Amino acid sequence: MDVPTFQVSSIQVLGLACFGLVLGRGIRRAVPILERLSIPASILGGLVYAIVGLALRDRVCNFKFDLALRDILMIAFFTTVGMTASLRLLALGGKRVAIFLGAAVLGLLAQMGWGAGAAKVMGLPPLLGVIPGAVSLTGGPATALAFGPVFEQAGVPGATAIGLASAVFGIIVSGLLGGFVGSFLIRRHSLRSGESDAMPAPEIDIDAGPSEKHGDYLVHIIVLGVAMALGSLLSAQFAAWKLTLPAYIGAMIVAGVVRNLDDRLQFAGIDQKKMEDIGAVALELFIVMALLTLELWQLRTLALPVLLILVGQVVLTIGLCWTAIYWMMGRSYTSAVMAGGYCGFMLGTTANSLACMNEIVRKSGPAPQAFFAVSIVGAFLIDFINALLVTQALNVLR
Repeated sequence: MDVPTFQVSSIQVLGLACFGLVLGRGIRRAVPILERLSIPASILGGLVYAIVGLALRDRVCNFKFDLALRDILMIAFFTTVGMTASLRLLALGGKRVAIFLGAAVLGLLAQMGWGAGAAKVMGLPPLLGVIPGAVSLTGGPATALAFGPVFEQAGVPGATAIGLASAVFGIIVSGLLGGFVGSFLIRRHSLRSGESDAMPAPEIDIDAGPSEKHGDYLVHIIVLGVAMALGSLLSAQFAAWKLTLPAYIGAMIVAGVVRNLDDRLQFAGIDQKKMEDIGAVALELFIVMALLTLELWQLRTLALPVLLILVGQVVLTIGLCWTAIYWMMGRSYTSAVMAGGYCGFMLGTTANSLACMNEIVRKSGPAPQAFFAVSIVGAFLIDFINALLVTQALNVLR
């Protein structure tokens, strides 16, 4: 039976994405537990589109979307990630942030090792095992959707659907377990807020810098656009070298260089909060647009193996929180709160981390240094490093 195919232009895709955000927010208001678990509205709205598309596919009608704007927004978001990768902030954070970043990288490598090894044991390509791990758990929905087509080109069918499903799984699990992970350590070791800390850190302002005057949003968008353009040239060079990379890598690297030059020279006055705001808008719209073409039917044959890998990732991450992370961060009340935050962003998103830590400190007392370190590492530094490590794994394992 022949079914009609409807063409959807880029401007119509933009309209659908905007409505998808409204729809997702409405669903969150109607189902409060989704709000408590920090499920993004963009995922909820986008999944509605994906399910409707699956129901209509080859039965009633098909759709062909112009996704040029989706790709631009994807690159824009990851460029803002590069723009927030400030070595000055890492230095200001001191020893605690540096060690916590090292712990996060350790977790990334463990996720990749477990995923690739488990996939190989089950007779699947090791490259597939990287997706329900570093790509979709630490990386989150944006990284899963951005890397999905690249993994599919490398011979992993259904990578985008696997990545998105794994990311949603991680967000839900981290929202449920992050608070428990930190609270368990507090109870087990009888820790209290305000106790002496083995790694005290100075009180610092993450927006502090050589200049007190930051540029406005127009300046930030101009800098962002220039970095994206220069990054496209770098990505073209990577392609000439026959490296398999997502389209945003070049722009993200250029953005990191620009940010650190600006920290030193103050030619643009890049403000962390403004760049994050721009990135948040690009991310929300990008996720909905990406879910418009999500091929859910490709999950059927791989559902059980992927679930087994994901369960192993959860056990591995909790084990790291209760051992390596707690010990590396000083075996204090602050380190216990950080362990809960670590579970949040290594399995879900930074929003999960903050929600979990908020719940811990609400019951047990403040831990301001934990919030600072987790925000710095979880919000941008680990995303930058994760993209580079996943890219390396992709080129080694393919």
